[in-house]
Amino acid sequence: MNYTLITFVVLYLVGTLGIGVWAGTRIKNTTDFAIAGRSLPLVMVVTTTFATWFGAETVMGIPAKFVQGGLNAIVEDPFGAGTCLILVGLFFASRLYRMNLLTIGDFYRQRFGRGIEVFCSVAIILSYLGWVAAQITALGLVFSVLTNGAMSETSGMIVGTLAVLVYVVIGGFLAVAWTDFIQMIVLVIGLSVIAFFASDLAGGSDKVLTMVGSKDLWNFLPPPTFTDIAFFIGAGLTMMLGSIPQQDVFQRVMSAKDEKTARRGAVIGGVSYILFAFVPMFIVASAVVVMGESAVELAKNDYQRLLPTFVLTKMPLVMQILFFGALLSAIKSTSSATLLAPSTSFVENILKNLRPGMTDKQQLFAMRATIVVFTASVLAYAVAMKGTPIYDLVSSAYQVTLVGAFVPLVMGLYWKRATTQGAIVSLAAGIAAWVLFFPQVGGEALSKMFPGQLAGLVAAFLGMVVGSLAPQVLRNRHEPRKPLAGMVPH
Repeated sequence: MNYTLITFVVLYLVGTLGIGVWAGTRIKNTTDFAIAGRSLPLVMVVTTTFATWFGAETVMGIPAKFVQGGLNAIVEDPFGAGTCLILVGLFFASRLYRMNLLTIGDFYRQRFGRGIEVFCSVAIILSYLGWVAAQITALGLVFSVLTNGAMSETSGMIVGTLAVLVYVVIGGFLAVAWTDFIQMIVLVIGLSVIAFFASDLAGGSDKVLTMVGSKDLWNFLPPPTFTDIAFFIGAGLTMMLGSIPQQDVFQRVMSAKDEKTARRGAVIGGVSYILFAFVPMFIVASAVVVMGESAVELAKNDYQRLLPTFVLTKMPLVMQILFFGALLSAIKSTSSATLLAPSTSFVENILKNLRPGMTDKQQLFAMRATIVVFTASVLAYAVAMKGTPIYDLVSSAYQVTLVGAFVPLVMGLYWKRATTQGAIVSLAAGIAAWVLFFPQVGGEALSKMFPGQLAGLVAAFLGMVVGSLAPQVLRNRHEPRKPLAGMVPH
């Protein structure tokens, strides 16, 4: 067991807790707690939107998927996830910022009423289970690897979760924004230095790139068959569109000091994420060159351990400290926001409907209490799902918001004829079509023929159009016709 490395990790965790306590002294109301008082400058909006996605799967999941299947295997993340932030900046940030909302659920209430607000908020909250569970699973793995197995993965999950929970409960989104800012600096510097060192171990970047080319890992497009193309598009759209109606994305964009900052911060954050996601991919590709087939086997059998194993067995102590600092930065930045987001949505869009007379002080207490309850629930879920790959936990998280919450959001913003009836039909049709493609419902053959989330998305759009226009058409047909000019009605 490397006690020096563990000491640095503990000091790093204590430091982030200190930032959370400091941020907590600046929290005066729910707006401060939920969206940092809409006061963040561009550099902090960029770092916090970048940190939205740069989590456990980016460091450990995406690279291992890449060395097994190439760019085609990771269309969902980072390409879909990064494009999501770009789309938010280009088409959603300005319109939503002007509405001065506290949560994304507030939009559904203002546009379609309380029923749609509650339903979409529930869908958004449920989508966080897999995402947060992935981060907690990674925390458990990190502490288990650091202690050489002396701490079990379950114990590591508990310790890591508590370390994040404390500063989120105390400091809210202000603590998240400040820790994201510091943690992203640690992450970018740490992984960049490790990439140079890994390249040197592999004999130069040219050898790494040659290996990547020899295995056709640059191949991005799927085989030219209907099924393969459909699943490729479905995978890309899951996080590209399904992540847009998400409270953590909304919080980061709406925390900006003005509309222009919100728009630019999301776009720069998304582009930065896609580009920098190639750094851990390069490091793992270097590991394959250095470790040979043992790295490929590890990627197949237990890919979450490939990168930590490479660093611990092939790199000096300084590189190990940089790596685990960067890895913890990635995990903690993502998990902190994804603990805060669903809790904020629950209080603002569900609890306030049950208790409409709550004061701001009561709402603030409820948000903090809900974070604790949600964290305990998702920790239990992560322990129960232990053994499920991190990438799979993340990729499945946003299908429910893709087929449910996305269409009412985009049509509500951009189509004036969208109605509450249309939103209801859209939700019902989208979720019904999605569930139909579950192997347990429609059978294995149907689920392998076409992606359920893409079927649900198409059904949701059709439901919105039909549900919005049909009542208007029927009403017009039953209205008495006006007589032509110059004619007297009988």
